[in-house]
Amino acid sequence: MCKGRIVKALSGFYYVQIEQEQIRCRARGKFRKDGLSPLVGDWAEVRKTENGEGMVWEIEERKNAFTRPAVANIDQLVIIASQAIPQTDPFLIDRISAIAALKGCDTLLVINKCDLDPAESLQAIYHQAGMRTICVSAETGEGIEALLPLLSHKLSAFTGNSGVGKSSIINMLEPSISLSTGEVSEKLGRGRHTTRHVEIFPLGGDALVIDTPGFSSFDTEELNLELKEHLPETFPEFRPFLGQCRFVGCTHTKEKGCAVRQAVRDGIIPESRHKSYLRLFEELKSVKAWEERKGIK
Repeated sequence: MCKGRIVKALSGFYYVQIEQEQIRCRARGKFRKDGLSPLVGDWAEVRKTENGEGMVWEIEERKNAFTRPAVANIDQLVIIASQAIPQTDPFLIDRISAIAALKGCDTLLVINKCDLDPAESLQAIYHQAGMRTICVSAETGEGIEALLPLLSHKLSAFTGNSGVGKSSIINMLEPSISLSTGEVSEKLGRGRHTTRHVEIFPLGGDALVIDTPGFSSFDTEELNLELKEHLPETFPEFRPFLGQCRFVGCTHTKEKGCAVRQAVRDGIIPESRHKSYLRLFEELKSVKAWEERKGIK
């Protein structure tokens, strides 16, 4: 039995890095019975088989896990966004960052294609919200040198809607990786899915990054009862005002004497962030009833 990290999942196989050796494995049938799937980023115990391959036998306890991207033990989610084509909806950024905060995962916002649109308004929103933000161009290389230290000594998952340049940025960070990239449809305003699987790639500075398939919306499986109960805390700029509202149990949606809403009016909290909070609050309203019908307490 040996221990390693799952670095790739493809066509039912899991590729486990054990020191300098990468072993192709199948997952033990027990996982399917238990409703548990191995994820890229998992630390796993592997039993080698006679044909030189292996079996994922046990999975160590995870510090976090995500449905989409399907990854585990992530130090930070790197949200790739763009204000050029395709334009990223800020609500997508806010939704992902709220889920990351709930799971104890850092968030880094990387705004790509700054050679086409400097995205000054988007930068201002997230600087004000206290989120680490950097502008880059995978086309010209602008900002790439400053990005690498923000990835050092961490396992980072790149995520974002299709066409924003996740694979292109990784290629710029480490040209030898040579990930496939796709063109953006000007008519549709979105990119094609070029990444078909989830895989960890090593960069300089002991950085590990995961490129993930693009998407247009975040899976609703992540919108659960725990997020509903802790939603205000997942917006860092709300935290100084929590507990200062006039009424106990304030939802920060429409109550009088709400300190969060006052901070929005005072320009301390970006209005777009509060609007995203309200949208998430509405989406989460029905979560408890759905979970109870499924027998989840």
